[in-house]
Amino acid sequence: MTTIAPHAPRTLEETGLSFDLVLQVATKTLFFAGELRGVELAERLGVGFQVVEPALEQLRRERQCEITGGATIGALSYQYRLTDAGRTRANLFLEHNRYVGPLPVSLAQYTAYVRQLAAQNRVNATRESVAGAFRHLVISRRVFDQLGPAIAARHSLFVYGPAGNGKTVIAQATRNLLAGDVMVPHAVDVEGQIIRVFDPVNHEPIVDAAHDNGIERRVDGDARWVRCRPPLVTVGGELTLDSLELSATAPGLYQAPVQMVATGGVLVIDDFGRQQASPRALLNRWIVPLETRVDHLRLQTGQKIEVPFLVFVVFATNLKPADLADEAFLRRIQYKVRADSPTPAEFVDIFVNYCRDHDLPADRELAREVIEHDLRPRRVPLRGCQPRDLIEHALSLASYLGAPRALTPELLSAACDTYFVSDHDEELETV
Repeated sequence: MTTIAPHAPRTLEETGLSFDLVLQVATKTLFFAGELRGVELAERLGVGFQVVEPALEQLRRERQCEITGGATIGALSYQYRLTDAGRTRANLFLEHNRYVGPLPVSLAQYTAYVRQLAAQNRVNATRESVAGAFRHLVISRRVFDQLGPAIAARHSLFVYGPAGNGKTVIAQATRNLLAGDVMVPHAVDVEGQIIRVFDPVNHEPIVDAAHDNGIERRVDGDARWVRCRPPLVTVGGELTLDSLELSATAPGLYQAPVQMVATGGVLVIDDFGRQQASPRALLNRWIVPLETRVDHLRLQTGQKIEVPFLVFVVFATNLKPADLADEAFLRRIQYKVRADSPTPAEFVDIFVNYCRDHDLPADRELAREVIEHDLRPRRVPLRGCQPRDLIEHALSLASYLGAPRALTPELLSAACDTYFVSDHDEELETV
């Protein structure tokens, strides 16, 4: 399923931007580039030359831009350079707004696109598709059948349970059920205030598989947008209430909050309850967006703007839900899934799967020996992360000893000695 890209604007009016904004961004781009052909300037701004040409003509009339060369085929091939007066004006623009890059899209166009995206059926959540999306995990049928309806409803999800049972991995894997692409704007304009949205850390541009060099695929549409996979944004203990608001990074320039970056995808709140802000404060901030699908953000000017809230929010925690919030708050997070500890049979399956994924002999009996001879005597509860961790410890020990890259009962027992805390610590001082 491919998301329809916004149409490329053919005129200034179709960009939804003011002439003054286009003039400012074009002037600042020339200021930093030094000299550009008309077509090069248009490409940097993500629009056709016919959108940029009126701004260049005004700069020429006011003797703030000059033509230094170019072919005779037309204005798009001319070389443009700012004059001293033009550079002075560019500095004045930069004092007001530091944004330089592709022209932003208007808030109205951004809102219209996200609403169009929300209207599409982009979630493939059948029992078979859910099993496929989580095939790399050993999860019970009960958990599958709880995850599927939650993802299909595109509502909030609360994943809880003991530490080490894959809650974060489960939360992140929900992205595999989102179909199609997402168009992400480089930036959004709100009456001259610019919000950066595209984030190279959290957005994965679609690349053209037909080209070995992996260059971003050029699509027919508005180049002010980037075609990406549905985003997956994960935040943990570093999350603060400020992370959910617009962040002013320079005059007239903001960074979009995490929920806006995650639009069209999944936002995972990992280790929920361990943030600096209280769970109640965080849930209070989420109540309106989760229920109305609309978020409200405030600019430094005091202006409050409304943006669509198209995000699948997953809260993952190993704390007791009742200790984090009262019943009224938990009711607003409509789906809750408990990630239980694995049974011995599931532990063996996880052990075998990890061995196969890492080109090791998949020895079920070896996994059972670990449970019987190393874990049960220690009275250690089984956790989904233990097979991976113990195997990696054993392989590291084998490498240190110069032994073959293979698992043995002795190596795994030694791995348990360094992985688990001993109860025999009589000589340790207490605080």
